[in-house]
Amino acid sequence: MTFSLVARCPDTGMFGIAISSSSPAVAARCSYARAGVGAVASQNVTDPTLGPLALDLMQSGKSAAEAIEGVQAQGKFIEYRQVLAVDSEGRTAIHSGPNSLGIWTQAQAQNVASGGNLLANDGVPQAIVEGYLSASGHIGDRLIAAMRAGLAAGGEAGPVHSAGMKIVDKVSWPVADLRCDWTEECPIEAIATAWQVYKPQLDAYVQRALDPREAPSYGVPGDE
Repeated sequence: MTFSLVARCPDTGMFGIAISSSSPAVAARCSYARAGVGAVASQNVTDPTLGPLALDLMQSGKSAAEAIEGVQAQGKFIEYRQVLAVDSEGRTAIHSGPNSLGIWTQAQAQNVASGGNLLANDGVPQAIVEGYLSASGHIGDRLIAAMRAGLAAGGEAGPVHSAGMKIVDKVSWPVADLRCDWTEECPIEAIATAWQVYKPQLDAYVQRALDPREAPSYGVPGDE
């Protein structure tokens, strides 16, 4: 019930994940990223423990492929799971269990991997990968472009209702973590709108955490 991508920006070292589904609050259960380590999507009859497991394995020095092998060895009911990973060198790996739902498939390249299930057609993940690679600018812009490309290629077999985008960079918390947990409209466009508002303020939010003395003003009523 999901399509997604995990990605690394080779210029900045940022990692990101974007995901959408017909299910509610997909990003709360399926998206994982850790600065300097990688990004993981754990989806399709989701086991949320597999995202942190894959990240822990990559943080210990495993490649994306080795982390996915660890997930396959340690995960329960792995035949139902779909897990995507990208590591600190931009290597990618994917596990798609044979019991993934509906039309399911995957695609990957250096720095980006995509997978989906209950898809409208088997070309959606490749369209997402190509959308990411052909886009430019901030990794957030490229993630949005990729998800739009996946939606344009058919997306899920039915309408999607939730989406999310997470970005990590240098600090221990996500520098962006945008979610639309349920809507009857297009959740990918809801995330795109939120990103356009959040993007210009991203650096300021990080600076406020690191040293509020050097942070810009809040620019809201009452901030005199």
